[in-house]
Amino acid sequence: MRPVRKPRSVIRPAFRAGLAVAVLLLAGCASSGVETTRYVLPADAGSADAALPAAGDSTLLIAQPQLASHLDKEGIILQLDDITLNEATTNLWAAPLRQQLERGMRDRLARRLPDSQVLLSQGNSRRDALTLELTVDQFQGRNDGSAVASGQWLLRNGDGSVRRYAPFQAAVVLDADGYPALVRALGRSWDQVADDIADGFRTAVR
Repeated sequence: MRPVRKPRSVIRPAFRAGLAVAVLLLAGCASSGVETTRYVLPADAGSADAALPAAGDSTLLIAQPQLASHLDKEGIILQLDDITLNEATTNLWAAPLRQQLERGMRDRLARRLPDSQVLLSQGNSRRDALTLELTVDQFQGRNDGSAVASGQWLLRNGDGSVRRYAPFQAAVVLDADGYPALVRALGRSWDQVADDIADGFRTAVR
């Protein structure tokens, strides 16, 4: 039998082995007895922007993020090239990604805005509060060995009008191979998004 030649790849060496295994699992080549692993988004790793004051007595409500349809899945998403996305079959989110991003953003912004009250919008309603709405287009591993988060965020006034809007894009290089490193890098990308939103909120309430 002729040996199979390995295709050239732009994926960094540290991530290539983990991604190759993931592709096999996604293609159904692994046996049905492969153990499932579930992951939670890590807590805030902190940043230089953490714990900076905003206007006193301000309230920020976090609405549940709107996810692109390919992200609203149980499996972690890998982008294999410019047009191909695959959902992992044995490396899964421990809770719905939408919920993890919502609560993760609340915790990150609460740390970055210590003088503000940061709450989930569900079950809370205040006419004088700003509401953060997030649309997430990407939250996945990428074939260049990085984890990427992108989309848009906006702040609404209590009457529903838009106070501030901006796109976001964050990419973090993986420091090791495999899904644990990918999930940690995704957490750091969410930290960067929180930095940008905290800056926008401070500007909006001045």
